[in-house]
Amino acid sequence: MITYQEIYKQVCDALVELNTQIVPKVEDILRDYTGPFSNELKENIKIAKENRIPLCQDTGIVEFFVFRKNIFHELNNLQSLQSALFKAVEDTYQINGYRKSVVDDPLLSRTNTKTNLPAIIHEFEVDENLYKDASKLEIWIMIKGGGSENLSALFMLPPSSKENVVLETVAEHIRKNGPNACPPISVGVGIGGTADFAILLSRLALFEHKPNIPNVIEYTEFSQKLHGSLEALKIGVQGLGTGPSIIKTKVLGYPTHIATLPVAVSVDCYLSRTKRVVF
Repeated sequence: MITYQEIYKQVCDALVELNTQIVPKVEDILRDYTGPFSNELKENIKIAKENRIPLCQDTGIVEFFVFRKNIFHELNNLQSLQSALFKAVEDTYQINGYRKSVVDDPLLSRTNTKTNLPAIIHEFEVDENLYKDASKLEIWIMIKGGGSENLSALFMLPPSSKENVVLETVAEHIRKNGPNACPPISVGVGIGGTADFAILLSRLALFEHKPNIPNVIEYTEFSQKLHGSLEALKIGVQGLGTGPSIIKTKVLGYPTHIATLPVAVSVDCYLSRTKRVVF
């Protein structure tokens, strides 16, 4: 049986790791980078790791994607999965002095909650008949900074739009806005479903793994083609036109209405603060 404390501890550890240690793939990219601010970026990575302090002052809003089998048992009668996740965020951000970035009222008062809560939780029930190797519980964690989050976009394209139209739409959006998200960036694209589900797909596309959700399509060839087009924009590290522009690009699809073609874009900064915790 998975316990509250087990979830709490592993999520706390993951949040600290994501905020203080660079992803190995990105570290390899920056190791070979010799353009503007290359020394500062490398020094920042070293100091953050050695002193366990944040790589970036924007320690973000925390987003969880929970995948669990339909035979999942309750943690216990008193403490829910949500309470374990929320407690992990609140304590980690308080104990480590991470910036609290969440405001309670988005439109009027915008008063800081002072806990970095609430976090965002998406929950999916995994059909064990379709995914025999599915874990009892997976928690995908994303720490989202404001700069990259502001690049999120939804385009409701004509349903007759071809592949090149989707590619040009995404590329133009990144061309205009990519430098504002601390490149090199990761780009996730969701196509199909409904408007809200396309956005959710684009978030999931920022992770390395394919989600255990029935009917999700991974457009591998189109992802590679889009990646090449985005890299050709030559945004460069930190938007300065030198070095790599894109870390990874992934496009996911889902069945949609005959009269719609939702295309959503989500972007992650060079820190790529995503992690999959498996129980």
